[in-house]
Amino acid sequence: MTQKFNSRVYVTLRPSVLDTAGTAVKSELHQLGYQGVEHIRIGKYIELTLTAESKELADKQLHEICDQLLANPVIENYSFDLIPVDAQ
Repeated sequence: MTQKFNSRVYVTLRPSVLDTAGTAVKSELHQLGYQGVEHIRIGKYIELTLTAESKELADKQLHEICDQLLANPVIENYSFDLIPVDAQ
């Protein structure tokens, strides 16, 4: 029997990768008077629903999806929440 899972995927640049978008946003915020902003990193947030035989298989599928499409493993890290639909 298959289960349905909702997932929230967070993709961020690796700490060693320069985040030019984050630097630009920080600069603009300072120009707007928000001097207390010290550090900004820009990332991606993705929601998706998938069906699998078990939570373990859903976890494996989601790792594959992230590695193959949603994140560039050379310059980005990812993490995700995997929630059975029944648990919501």
